[in-house]
Amino acid sequence: MRSINELNINCDVVKDKITCFISDQIKIAKVNGAVVSVSGGIDSAVTVALTAKAIGVSNVLALTLPERDVTPSEDVEDVISICNMLNLTCERIEITPILHMICKQIPNFNPENKIAFGNLKARVRMMIGYYYANLTNKMVIGTSNKTELYLGYFTKYGDGGVDVMPLGDLHKNQVRQLANHLKLPERIIKKPPSARLWVNQLTENELGLNYDMLDLIVFSFLKGYNSEEIAKELKISVESVDNIIQRIKNNGHKRSLPLILRLSE
Repeated sequence: MRSINELNINCDVVKDKITCFISDQIKIAKVNGAVVSVSGGIDSAVTVALTAKAIGVSNVLALTLPERDVTPSEDVEDVISICNMLNLTCERIEITPILHMICKQIPNFNPENKIAFGNLKARVRMMIGYYYANLTNKMVIGTSNKTELYLGYFTKYGDGGVDVMPLGDLHKNQVRQLANHLKLPERIIKKPPSARLWVNQLTENELGLNYDMLDLIVFSFLKGYNSEEIAKELKISVESVDNIIQRIKNNGHKRSLPLILRLSE
């Protein structure tokens, strides 16, 4: 039976590769440092910790962009905790007034459409991140992991709107391994994943499977196994596997630059 242990990594080696990658990209771009949006979740905690290690605390601008009545108070507390641990200062910007202003200007705005409104929130956060990046001549560092990228579980031009993604080739379980290796707070490591785009949103509830299972389905599919083989190995229904594989296929456009119609010879 396929095991999550197949995803085990050498954390020292991976940590060094990621920090070198971040440092190299900053030098190549000739910018002053990095902007990282920190949500209180594990992916952003690992990203900001490795970014600080790569280029130094003084060159990292941490942002946290909560929404009133949606972002739990413990998320803000966890952002403060990780930034204190790393000796980072963090700019806190409440996005609710910005959202209210935008919504008032959109004719027939429908707050009940969770996907449309949620993506709007993610794109507001992206705009603020890039405002600070432009203001301070820094690069925006993304926090997405491999499993979420392949499942399309991110907002195009929202949290997907970044300059580099240091964790983009690591599955969620591998990000957890790094978090433990970096001795990040246990509460952040064990927190149920959520995009926090609406109240009580939980990633595993939306996707219908826990992250270890999602990791293994994505991992196996990318290795060339078909639905029946994956389902048999993981002892789950073929329908569950097909649903995840269909997500991977449907969201291919989110992982690519916009298609250009080539008219020149």
